[in-house]
Amino acid sequence: QVQLVESGGGLVQAGGSLRLSCAVSGIIVSNNVMGWYRQGPGKQREVVAKIRRIGITNYADSVKVRFTISRDTAKNTVYLQMNNLKPEDTAVYYCTALVYDTWGPGTKVIVSS
Repeated sequence: QVQLVESGGGLVQAGGSLRLSCAVSGIIVSNNVMGWYRQGPGKQREVVAKIRRIGITNYADSVKVRFTISRDTAKNTVYLQMNNLKPEDTAVYYCTALVYDTWGPGTKVIVSS
């Protein structure tokens, strides 16, 4: 059974940083496409970043340069480093194993101006 648990969200001022973590069980993160999505207030869920099996990463245009997705194979964990946060980054952030269409419960990020 695939399980994902996000952590690391919180309240931060604009320009600040947060690192989100996604602890994964049931699959090996380095053998799967893993992704971070977010859903802001009144908005649809959108892709933020993905990391592929061979390590290639993709980002939404709105977060390029500011966000970095990575993984730790020893801990079987996926991370999202978020720098220079903006109020528009406020959302619930979700980790997903795309092939399995399995999602974590999410972690809330609030960026104050």
